[in-house]
Amino acid sequence: MTTAGDGSSTINLPVGVLCTVGILVFIRQTHNAHREPFDFVGFLTLSLGIGALQLMLDRGELKDWFHSSEIWIEATVAGLGFYLFTVHTVTTDERSFLNRDLLKSANFVAGTLLMFCGGLIMTGTLALLPTMLQNLMNYPALTTGLVTVPRGIGSMAAMFLVAPLINRVDNRLIIMFGFLLTAVSMWQMSQFSLQMGMAPIIISGLLQGVGLGCTQVPLNIIALSTLPRHILTQGTAIRSLMRNLGGSIGISILVATLAQNTQVVHSRLVEHLRPDNPLAQAPYLAAPFSLSTPSGMAALNAEVTRQVAMVAYIDDFKLIMLIALATLPLLLLLREARRRPSPVIAIATADE
Repeated sequence: MTTAGDGSSTINLPVGVLCTVGILVFIRQTHNAHREPFDFVGFLTLSLGIGALQLMLDRGELKDWFHSSEIWIEATVAGLGFYLFTVHTVTTDERSFLNRDLLKSANFVAGTLLMFCGGLIMTGTLALLPTMLQNLMNYPALTTGLVTVPRGIGSMAAMFLVAPLINRVDNRLIIMFGFLLTAVSMWQMSQFSLQMGMAPIIISGLLQGVGLGCTQVPLNIIALSTLPRHILTQGTAIRSLMRNLGGSIGISILVATLAQNTQVVHSRLVEHLRPDNPLAQAPYLAAPFSLSTPSGMAALNAEVTRQVAMVAYIDDFKLIMLIALATLPLLLLLREARRRPSPVIAIATADE
C-alpha cells in the first residue's frame, strides 16, 4: 500500500529538481565584503524551542495533551528554549541571531503578527478541507484537488490585480479588504452541509484565494520597506519562519478542536437515541437505521458520526473566521511607508 508520505515525495521530487536546476542556471552568487558573525547560541536556543514546540503540537492530540508526561517534557523544553533565547537576545552585546533593531519597527512587528495569522488561516484551511471532502462527502482524491484549485487561481489573480494598486492606494486598505474577504469566505464555509454540491466549495475557495492574495504583497511591502537594508534579509527570514510557525500551530489547534467538538457533539446526539424516544422509532427512523438490531445500530452510529464530524468542521471554519476578524485591529499599528519599496523588497515578497 502506498502511504501519503510516499505520494508526496513522488510529487515533490521532480519539483525540487526543477528548482535546483533553476537556481544553478539563473541565480548568480554575490560576494559580500562584510559578513555578520553567526550567533550559534541564539540559533541553538531558538531551534530547541521551536523543535520542542513542534513536537508537542504534533503529538499532543495523540498523547491526550497534558495528561501525558511526554507532552509536559516537550512543553518544558520549549519554554526553556524560548526563555534562554529571549534572555540571550536581550543581554548579548554582540550581534544576536534576532537583530533587536527589528523589534523597534512597529510595522515589522505588526506585519509579522499578521503574517503569523495569515499562515494559520491558509495552512489550517488546507489541512481541513481535503479531509472533509474525502472522508465525509466521499470525493475522490482527483476531484478534491480539482475543486480546491480555484483557491490558488484566486490568489494568483489577486497578486496581479493588487500590483498596480500598491503605489496608488493605502496598503492598509488593501490588507483590510483581503482579511475581510477571507472572513467572508470562511463564513460561507461555515454554511457547508453534507447535501451541498461543488459550487459552494469552489466559490468559497476562490474568495479565500483572492482575499489571501490581496494581503501578501502589500503586507510584505509595508512591513519590510521601513527596515534598514542591513537587516532586510533577516526580517524576510523571520517573517517566513513566523508564517510557517503559524501554520503549524494553526493545524494543531484546529485538529484538537475538531476532535474535541466531535466527541462533545456525538455524546449530545446519542443521548436522544433511546428506545423510549418516539422520534427514534419507525417511521421516523427508517431502514437501514434501527435501535433493535446490531446492523441497524452500527449504521445509525456511522451516520451520527458523519453528521457530528460535519458540525465539528463547521465549528473550525467559524473559528478561522473569528481569527481573520481578530487580526484587523493590528492594522492600526501599521503606518504607511515614507518611501516606496525598493526592488529588493519586491523580490523578497516572492519568497512568501
